[in-house]
Amino acid sequence: MNASPAPAPDAGASDRIDASVLKLAGVVVLGAIMSILDITVVNVAMPTFQTEFDVANYSTVAWTVTAYTLALATVIPLTGWAADRFGTKRLYMMALVLFTFGSVLCALSWNIGALIGFRVIQGLGGGMLMPLGMTIMTKAAGPERMGRLMAILGVPMLLGPILGPILGGWLIEDASWHWIFLINLPLGIIALGYAWVVLPKDTPRAGDSFDFVGMLMLSPGLALFLYGISSIPEEGTVATPKVWATMLVGGALVVAFVFYSFKPKNPLLDLRLFKNRDLTVATVTMFLFSASFFGGLLLIPTYFQQVRGESALLAGLLVAPQGIGSLLTMPIAGMLVDKVPIGRVVPVGLAILTVTMFGLTQIEADSSYFYVLSVLFVMGLGMGLTMMPLMTAALRTLNEAQVARGSTLLNIIQQIASSVGVAVISVVLTNRMKNSEAVSAGQAMMEAQRTGEQPDPSVLQYVASLGEKFESVMLGEMSDAYAGTFWVAFALCLVTLGFSVLLPRKASEVAKPDSETPAPVLMH
Repeated sequence: MNASPAPAPDAGASDRIDASVLKLAGVVVLGAIMSILDITVVNVAMPTFQTEFDVANYSTVAWTVTAYTLALATVIPLTGWAADRFGTKRLYMMALVLFTFGSVLCALSWNIGALIGFRVIQGLGGGMLMPLGMTIMTKAAGPERMGRLMAILGVPMLLGPILGPILGGWLIEDASWHWIFLINLPLGIIALGYAWVVLPKDTPRAGDSFDFVGMLMLSPGLALFLYGISSIPEEGTVATPKVWATMLVGGALVVAFVFYSFKPKNPLLDLRLFKNRDLTVATVTMFLFSASFFGGLLLIPTYFQQVRGESALLAGLLVAPQGIGSLLTMPIAGMLVDKVPIGRVVPVGLAILTVTMFGLTQIEADSSYFYVLSVLFVMGLGMGLTMMPLMTAALRTLNEAQVARGSTLLNIIQQIASSVGVAVISVVLTNRMKNSEAVSAGQAMMEAQRTGEQPDPSVLQYVASLGEKFESVMLGEMSDAYAGTFWVAFALCLVTLGFSVLLPRKASEVAKPDSETPAPVLMH
């Protein structure tokens, strides 16, 4: 049976988002929610894992997060080729099955080693969901509607870091840690059935050969590089072999892949896409933005817990204003980028982010919650005007045959950027804490209380010298450490804002997709 290309929409309908496109968006959003929530929800559960599995070292428990992240980094480069080879519908459903199966295995874990291993399986499925979702949405939307469709996909990307701690805290307190994984079983079954009915069948491009050489360089290179970066907060420095050796080897493999990738006809990651100036500028801006914003985002819930003494659940709720602000401006941004050049939208969002990040440099141990929550709400307004418009700008100049590999490229860059940002911010905060005598003494006292051992006499002498003022001094210096670290995030936001002026500001500057490359054939 010969398939014919799907008829192009008429000019009057091309600007509307009809019900069939919204159904596709529902599938993608559901899969993205499952994947992104599982990254953040486990953060709240790590102290519980340490108790339940009787693990002495917190660094061992942290592997439940690191293993998932490394699995994402390993599988994302394969997604572009696999989507072309097997079709997005088939691969998306396979990713849902793998993620759901891995989630169930995680819930059945009998020790920390089993949990870490099963998190790898879960990450292999979860890593494919976001780039595949972006591919499906971009093909469905077309260049005229891409901004609004990408805004829909941005909802789980924004709400994941906010709702994850809330959901995780609630499930652990009212049920058990098993349910942070078991909740994915009914969601996975629903998503699988939904995808089977709604997603159109696309014809695979069987002619593309798999780039094994590229895979042997890029996938382990990314995994080693991100492992080194993620080890920085634990080590507190880049001078240990665990950090610099893995980053050096991983970085060397990635650089080798960059030089190699221009040789094969179908490389694992198509860096030739960077010949497109708009794609390059949008991608670099997104890298800087992801490093600054996601690094700074890490500080907010920990400030509420460490300085203000709030529970993990309440800390998650206190971050909610940021998500509310994002939800208000993201649909507006989606409509704007479909009408006006991206260079008129994103700099406004980045300016708002920069101003609010400066506002967080002024926080103290007794700052009013009204002030902090107001800053977070306005920050959310800026976030909604920035993130998905940048992705839209990067993808809309690609033809349909390039979309799968383009979305894969964007997801890899965002993964690296957020990991770099989190590592830099974590190291700055950790070192500022270590340089505070009061904070170090407080941590020593809490560790002694946990283990039942006597703290160092010099610590006891220091605490006694301050008397009743010790707690207020400790909290004051702790808040100073947070405020000082926010200055780093503020500086990164300034750099991002400066670079964003290179984004196209006139309609004539926006590159158009190459229409000569035939689009993939869709069969319904």
